[in-house]
Amino acid sequence: MKKIQITENDANQRIDKYIKKLLVNAPTNFIYKMFRKKDIKVNGKKVNEKYILKNNDVVEMFLYEDKFKEFTATKNIYNVKKTFKVLYEDNHVLIVYKPAGLLVHEDKNESVNTLTNQVLSYLADKNELDLSRENTFMPGPVHRLDRNTSGIVIFGKTLAALQVLNEMIKQRHCIEKSYLTICKGKVNQKRNLKGYIVKLDDQAQVKLVSKDYPGALTMETIVKPVKYNNDYSKVEVTLVTGRMHQIRVHLSSIDHPIIGDRKYGDFELNKFIKKEFGLNHQLLHAYKIRFVKTFGVLAYLQDKEIVCPVPKQFEKIENSLI
Repeated sequence: MKKIQITENDANQRIDKYIKKLLVNAPTNFIYKMFRKKDIKVNGKKVNEKYILKNNDVVEMFLYEDKFKEFTATKNIYNVKKTFKVLYEDNHVLIVYKPAGLLVHEDKNESVNTLTNQVLSYLADKNELDLSRENTFMPGPVHRLDRNTSGIVIFGKTLAALQVLNEMIKQRHCIEKSYLTICKGKVNQKRNLKGYIVKLDDQAQVKLVSKDYPGALTMETIVKPVKYNNDYSKVEVTLVTGRMHQIRVHLSSIDHPIIGDRKYGDFELNKFIKKEFGLNHQLLHAYKIRFVKTFGVLAYLQDKEIVCPVPKQFEKIENSLI
């Protein structure tokens, strides 16, 4: 028999979901067969798969130790060099600066050096990450930035924090996210942009469409001028919705494409920018977040604002162009 005491980070979830994450190599039908045969108990009592785990519950499984080892995966924490910067940290959340060029999550070309793995390595070095096989929770980001967009990324360090943060993102207006960018042309007044987009099949790209286009998603972007001349503008962009490539496609749609943007930008301008500054991607920086509406374990973050200064390359280009 295997006994496991539930911690706060594994509480408040259905027991079958916990068992699936714990016995990650076990067939699903094997897990549910254990429930049917009453081979899984909590605090000495038989439970079904819908039971909600509580902190300090003791889960008992009639499973030999060698079978448990076979079904549980070793958690791999890569020892990767830290290139992010901590902007804010407490017991529940970690807010960091991600440099341009670093993926938030792994993809088919990069599975080791990601922001998520760097953060996990950082927490492991601080002894703030439980790597025991009985613990299924792992800290993680609640949103992402494009690989070549720099700026703020929020991580939940506890299950309770991740649940609240995910609900905040879902409700849209709980966390206000603002960006800085330099775009082509003169933007000298505030604009509230609205439109509809769809993702192109098999492409990491979107396009503007009409309201009645199949699968169309609404998007809304607020653009405010910060600094400008006749050729270029530095603007602050606040997201009302959070669609893929929203800022990039919206600015391009009003003839103010972001400099360096190879998907939605101005080809000739990008050639000039690359030659002058060595910039080969969109100059977009997630510079500020504000907690507008908080609740639960993160109620203490109400009205908290985190600001991330622009990278040196951004500053250099701005000073040269505007």
